[in-house]
Formats: sequence, C-alpha cells, structure tokens
Amino acid sequence: MEILLETYNDIKECSYKNEHYSVRDNGSVLRHAQKNRRIRPTDNKWTFGKLNKRTGYLEIASVRIHRIVATAFHGKPSSKLLVVDHIDTNKHNNRPENLRWVTRLENVLLNPITLRRVELICGSAEAFLADPSKFRDKFQNPNYQWMCAVSKEEAELSKKRLLAWAKSNKPLQGGTLGDWIYNRNLSNEFDESANEVLEFINSLTPNAVQIAQNWKTPSEFPCCPSKIDSNALTEYYKNLNIGKVFSRNQYTSSIVQDVAISEDKNILWIMCKSGEENPIKPYSLAEITFNNNVFVHDSLGTFFEKIGAEKQFTLKQGLEWMGGDSIDDYC
Repeated sequence: MEILLETYNDIKECSYKNEHYSVRDNGSVLRHAQKNRRIRPTDNKWTFGKLNKRTGYLEIASVRIHRIVATAFHGKPSSKLLVVDHIDTNKHNNRPENLRWVTRLENVLLNPITLRRVELICGSAEAFLADPSKFRDKFQNPNYQWMCAVSKEEAELSKKRLLAWAKSNKPLQGGTLGDWIYNRNLSNEFDESANEVLEFINSLTPNAVQIAQNWKTPSEFPCCPSKIDSNALTEYYKNLNIGKVFSRNQYTSSIVQDVAISEDKNILWIMCKSGEENPIKPYSLAEITFNNNVFVHDSLGTFFEKIGAEKQFTLKQGLEWMGGDSIDDYC
C-alpha cells in the first residue's frame, strides 16, 4: 500500500467542505491540519481512504474521497445536483481520469437499474431523450417526479454527452444507449445507490427540499427563511435558536439543541432532540445547504444517546472529538 501511495505524477490542492486537501493523481488525499487547532488523527497523512461498507465508497472522516479528487482535478461542481460518475463503475478507482461530474439526468441513465425504469416507462433512453414532454405524466414515483420537468434542451445535451462517452469507451455499432450502459456494467453488482444518485422531495415549506434517500417524510421547517438572497444560510442560522422547532411532520417534531455554520457560510448543521415521548432514538443531526434557490435538507442520522449526536456534530465541523465513544458507535 505504501508503494501505491507514493506512485504518482501530479499533485493538486483544493478546498472541500471547509477543509484543505492535497490530492495525488493516484486517487490518494492528504487532509491538512486546521490553523490554530489540535491535529486530528487523520490529518497530514496520505490515504486512499477507509471503506464505508454500507455504501461501498472510500472515505476520510465520513467525506467521500472521489468528490475530493474530482474537485481537485476537475473543478468544483457548479451545483449540489451534480454527482460524480466512476467511468469504469469501480467505486474504489478514484483516479482523476476515472471520474467526471454528471447531471442527475445523466447519472440516472448511467445506472442500469434506474435506466431500466426509464426504459419500462418510455420504451428506451432514446425515446425519452428525444422528447421528455411526452412522458411528463408517466413518472408517478415521487423520487422521479423531477424527470417530468426535464427540458428538451437538457435532454439533447445529455444525449450528446452520453453518445460521446459511449463512442470513446465502446462503440455502439448500431446498438442502443441501453446496450452500451448494460455492457459497461456487466462485471459489477449494482444496488440503488450504485452511482450516488441524489433524489429530492419537496418539503412542506416553500423554498425547501429534502434528500429523499435519508429524509423520506415531507416535513415543515418553521425556521426556514421565506426571503431568498445571498445571505440565505446566514439568515437561516440566525433563526435556529435553541429550544425552537426545527422540523415537524405527521409523526414527530425536532427541537433545536445546538447549531453551527461552516466558516465559508455554505453549510449548516443542526443537532435536535425529538419532541415525542420516549422515542427509541431521541437525538438527530441534520445538514442544510443552499442550491438553485432552495434550501436542501439532509438527515445525517438519529442517535440513542446525546453524546452520539454530539460526536458527529463535532466531527462534521472538522473539529476533534474528545468525548469518547457511545453506544451509537457500535450500532
């Protein structure tokens, strides 16, 4: 492993999620220690990352390595809606040439499972891309309703990019995009999260959405600002006073216990306690970003103990945790 770490030709620097990284073209990263703060165990060390067995991705302190590498070598994504595609479908191959930023539409079509859904509804990927408006009443699953709003221009651009990738990777030879995509993935097993497809649902509050994989129940966010401007997240942060209701839905409500904002003012973290009596996991952690004029809410998990939530709340801010372990570390 040490030999592989030292086998590289190029190094680039980048900032990602309020951290500074050095990145090698072999897919390894080094997270720099933060100024005037205690050095963390994973600081100042080159690593390919630690495997997250649940997702199959390599990570450093819960941050996915491939997004760091893509940011360093291909630039920052213009939107949180952009995701990273592993060109050879191997989620452990984080070399820059194997990564590319793609749109949600392109990523759906590059995943054989979600592509199959499109084919069942539309007949083929080509049929959908030729005129998305024909199928606007066909996508009944809430996770795919955004497909109804795909414009003909966006579809045409995606089709050109997909065909270009197919040609450079494996000639179609008269086949379909579907043939290429299925052949591209013959040697790999896929699940619903295979290519990091992010799906969104509308919340019960205007100007707010939720990441469907982690937060499926539409919720209301009473502290969410109704005014949208360049300081949107800062205004949200000011509204999140301890003891206020952060979210509520038909099942429960969440009460603010602590809140933090990243140094670049681009991310909010909220630690909450459930408002219901005797819940199994009373504590929760949420993350908020602001993209495309909407507040994007993501659930970072629920916890049996307050110390479990506090640990993740601290680590997400890039701070060192000094409080020891909890039952949540083993569940």
